[in-house]
Amino acid sequence: MIENYTDIGASTPEAIKISRKSRELISSMIGDRSLEDRITQRCVIATGDPSTADIMRFQNDPFQAGLKALERGAPIYVDIKMVQAGVLKKGHTSPIEAFIDKGDELAASRGITRTSAGVFALNEKLSGSIAVIGNAPSALLTLCELMESGRVQPDLVIGVPVGFVNALESKERLREIPVPSISTAGTRGGTPIAVAAINEIINTYARERP
Repeated sequence: MIENYTDIGASTPEAIKISRKSRELISSMIGDRSLEDRITQRCVIATGDPSTADIMRFQNDPFQAGLKALERGAPIYVDIKMVQAGVLKKGHTSPIEAFIDKGDELAASRGITRTSAGVFALNEKLSGSIAVIGNAPSALLTLCELMESGRVQPDLVIGVPVGFVNALESKERLREIPVPSISTAGTRGGTPIAVAAINEIINTYARERP
């Protein structure tokens, strides 16, 4: 599988060579048995840390859910601009928008974070979307609240916020909700893992679509 692997983000022969060599090295460490292993491989490469494989968590077939959402052109909503900048723009038709742009007045009036306010502002638009959260536990907690109340139902949630305040709790709460999800155990996570996870799904979709 790895010898034929192509990353649509690699734009030169040398970049393709490096990408494939990285995959060979990481797959020998953690395996290449499933599509979820491919996400784990990319996250390990993104962090430069093989122990990242130990904290990856997958619930309710998230890879297939992501592929189906991309096929529909489902919007991709992310927590911050840094994540938005990292998501591959080619190989799919899904628009990519950030929570942090959406609810500034609400954040000021309620005294909540801008990312959390963005989730509230989007509300039902999040149903049928791909939500990618790499930095803001408050955004993930708000999204969990909306999912638990039945107000929204994303097709896929990638929830990997990093930090020591509510990051662990937000991800544990996500894993209790019956939604396709990718998360990390503990306090680790962040933009590199969030971007790597969604980009591996995009990369697979772009290679395998008719």
